Amino acid sequence: MGHVIVTGFVSLDGIVTDPDGSGGTPAGGWAFRHGPETHSGDKFRLGELMDTGVLLLGKNTWQLFSELWPNRTDDFSTRMNKMAKVVASHTLTDVSAFPNSTLMQGSLADYVRSEPRTIAVTGSVSVIRALQAADLVDEYRLMTLPSVVGSGERMFGPSDHPVHLRLESVVPAGAASLATYVR
Repeated sequence: MGHVIVTGFVSLDGIVTDPDGSGGTPAGGWAFRHGPETHSGDKFRLGELMDTGVLLLGKNTWQLFSELWPNRTDDFSTRMNKMAKVVASHTLTDVSAFPNSTLMQGSLADYVRSEPRTIAVTGSVSVIRALQAADLVDEYRLMTLPSVVGSGERMFGPSDHPVHLRLESVVPAGAASLATYVR
């Protein structure tokens, strides 16, 4: 099994819903109000993982990304388009709109346990929650922004099983901070 890294934008009050405003929620776009240094380029420091790993996305995040990335030609977008992507969806049948995308076969837990490459998960709260429930997340890279959103999905849902992580690093990113937590 490869290493599983969850990446995401998080508000000060723990909300992950609609950071870019594409979801049309009342508070949407909260992450992008703080300038491009918080969200442009390789903000989650994936580096060579973009060449050697796989991006695991849920249907909604994949659909959003398939509209954003294929038409961009900057260096980061080119790497994003070349990166292997696996889509966890039971309803999508055609993933050709976003280069190098394939549909996940079988269950999410079985796929993750059998994937030898490092897996990066971004957005896709339902995928993250399923991985958390199966205790399959090894690392979190959270870009915390100075916004209090008030309502929406949180990175961590209710749980009967506490998880204790170790802070590996904190790096300023404009108005935000990128914190990496590991098992």
